[in-house]
Amino acid sequence: MMTRLAAALVLAPGFAAAAEIELPTRIDRVTVYPDGAVVTRLGKAELLQGASQIVLRGLPATIDPASIRVEGKGSAGFSVGAVDVRLAPGEARPVLDAVIEGKLKTLREEKETLAGQIAAIEAKRATIERFGQTGPDKLGPDGKALPVADWPAVFEAIGTALVKVHEELRGVRARAAEVEGEIVALERAKPQPGRPGAPKRDVAIAVEAPGPVAAEFTVSYRVGGASWTPQYEARLATAAAGGKPGLELVRRAELRQRTGEDWSEVALTLSTTRSAGGTRVPELTPVQVMFFEPPVLYEARPTARAAQAPMAAARAKAEADAQAEASQRAAAAPAPVAAEAQTATVEAGAYQASFQVPGRATIPQDGSSKTVLLSQAKADPALTARIVPELEERAYLEASFVHEEAAPLLPGPVALHRDGTYIGRGRIGLVAPGDRVELGFGADEKLKVTRAPVRRRENEPNWLGQSRTDLREFRTVVKSLHAQPVKVTVTERIPYSENSAITVESLPAQTTPPTEKQVGDKRGVSAWTFDLAPGAEKEIRVAYRIKWPGDREVTYAPQPGPGPQPLPRPLN
Repeated sequence: MMTRLAAALVLAPGFAAAAEIELPTRIDRVTVYPDGAVVTRLGKAELLQGASQIVLRGLPATIDPASIRVEGKGSAGFSVGAVDVRLAPGEARPVLDAVIEGKLKTLREEKETLAGQIAAIEAKRATIERFGQTGPDKLGPDGKALPVADWPAVFEAIGTALVKVHEELRGVRARAAEVEGEIVALERAKPQPGRPGAPKRDVAIAVEAPGPVAAEFTVSYRVGGASWTPQYEARLATAAAGGKPGLELVRRAELRQRTGEDWSEVALTLSTTRSAGGTRVPELTPVQVMFFEPPVLYEARPTARAAQAPMAAARAKAEADAQAEASQRAAAAPAPVAAEAQTATVEAGAYQASFQVPGRATIPQDGSSKTVLLSQAKADPALTARIVPELEERAYLEASFVHEEAAPLLPGPVALHRDGTYIGRGRIGLVAPGDRVELGFGADEKLKVTRAPVRRRENEPNWLGQSRTDLREFRTVVKSLHAQPVKVTVTERIPYSENSAITVESLPAQTTPPTEKQVGDKRGVSAWTFDLAPGAEKEIRVAYRIKWPGDREVTYAPQPGPGPQPLPRPLN
């Protein structure tokens, strides 16, 4: 018999005095989300006749009580009632290591012995120093003067004794320092006891059976303190089989958990769903526009009560405006935005994707990372050398391909390799199936790029009302040192104006016609794409004229666009 029950937080009164039966469980499978995890435990219990409680003890305090689900089956029929979630104090269980404790005891004893040796050597040194302070006139027999011929021998003996005692003291102190360092290192390596009183959760499941039943339970719940993030590796071969480029994209997941549970040999599933995010679109509140009426702060006050009325009204209006503004900000706040070796099995649905990791995995509970392989895909990339000569006189190799896997690519870092050489790290944004991915693979040193201003002419107004003009012309030359043809895209820009008094005019006679007049939604940004033969070079000219009233000054302000932006740079 199988019974399914959503967790209830109030225990039914009929089970208040029921007998309690411990339910030993083990973690069988875990579904990890980018912001949490759902843990499934399996356990067996022998049910008694009548009403009883099956108690599962020591669960993490961070579990969500509303997420608890209980399934049961047994050798005979039985019923499952309410589920009670209780907060219980945790037990501090110090973990002792006999080997470390033995070493510490030996080192502490040696430390005491060395301290005694240091004290004895220092006393010996003090005695020698006091002897050296006695004059030669008192070192002879019966306290008389020592013959002058014996003075060198006395001085030599005192010096030799001091050198010897200093060397002895230095060695003992060095060993004492080593022992102290070993003690500190072992103290740090000792297993730390559990935090006294760390809270836990106990789950009590109310059951009733007509007779003894051998039952099996499945308990699942959501817990915080766990997450996974995508990691990618892209390997580009510029000349693969058949002379065509090839690209391999490896998708991995980095997992971490600090739930306090032991995830050993569990069946692991990774989901792209965010379980702790919002579940519906935020509400928009109506907004009324009206004329602003400043509050009256001072007026004729015939009485004290009449004077307080306008100020109270002003305060009430200010508080109401502040509350309305706060509610508008809360309503407009965006919801949180939702991550040949064996690879995971992908289950892609209409709204989410899940990766079933093959075999079983162990995730340490100390927060250290665990990486698993999710998928490997091959693609036929299109290679392009991209150049932005205004910012940098260098070409960069870019590979683009269509993402054809069923699961989307979640945002994450990507390690880039070109022809077997690691060249750096990039980043992949959110990519849906069927979308195009563009990755940069470093500088192309076999394309020589030069850019120089050809002409600049400005006029200064000589009379009132005369316009000012600024004419600029640039020349970019790209030369190929490759042994095969390459596709090149050069991107240039000219300023644009949204003020009718400022006109920007492209000069067609001096400008090379672009293949793309506007790149995406970037105003004033054009692109020239061409195939460059081995040893050939291509020249691109850009010329424009800006005109504005002579009594005004203009400035050039770079406008932000999507994605990371380069540092602002004035037009040359």
